[in-house]
Amino acid sequence: MPHAKFKRVLLKISGEALMGNGEYGIDTETCARIAKDVKEVINLGIEVCLVIGGGNIFRGISGAAAGMDRASADYMGMLATVMNSIAMQNALEKIGIDTRVQSAITMASVCEAYIRRKALRHMEKGRCVIFAAGTGNPFFTTDTAAALRASEMGCDALLKGTKVDGVYTSDPIKNPTTAKKLDRLTYLDVLANDLGVMDASAISLARESNIPVIVFSIKKPGAFAELMQGRGEFTIVMEKEAQNG
Repeated sequence: MPHAKFKRVLLKISGEALMGNGEYGIDTETCARIAKDVKEVINLGIEVCLVIGGGNIFRGISGAAAGMDRASADYMGMLATVMNSIAMQNALEKIGIDTRVQSAITMASVCEAYIRRKALRHMEKGRCVIFAAGTGNPFFTTDTAAALRASEMGCDALLKGTKVDGVYTSDPIKNPTTAKKLDRLTYLDVLANDLGVMDASAISLARESNIPVIVFSIKKPGAFAELMQGRGEFTIVMEKEAQNG
């Protein structure tokens, strides 16, 4: 990874990451561990914002596949991300990190509405901001929401926490002997080879905003802080010219 000094980053976590070893819902111990990882990075003087998926509670595309109207299913998925965001806010505030949840769908009794300038001000004051309810629109994933918010916040990088420590040529869990880890990729590599790092619209937006996408394992304690200090295992997606530089 280039020896960049990170001032502000966005961490995207899947909803499934909050399940721990369970098959559904939110594991409080897992939330607490991820919150500790975020605190380590904030203590380095880096401003952090989060986007959390909702797949541990409800996945819109699965609901649509089961016969629901896609827009209705996606709105249900957005509500699931709000639940996860509130759970993560609780875990962060328990360890002393002042946190704000901002939702793309207005629900004033539960959290703030998303206002870009207000979110920037929160981070400047050292608060962690969690962006909930995706983009607020159906047919867009939380990956796209992460790329959008990272662009709006002027983030130096978009971190995607996954089950594995980077991007592989195939599933390393299913194919441990043949899957090869890819350390560096361009945005076009991801799009042309359909590598599944993030959906195409998210990668395209990250490319347009020139925001590096760094894929790492959220399951490894301390991995987030290691990355912010230029260490650890990861795959970085960025423009070829920047890689060469």
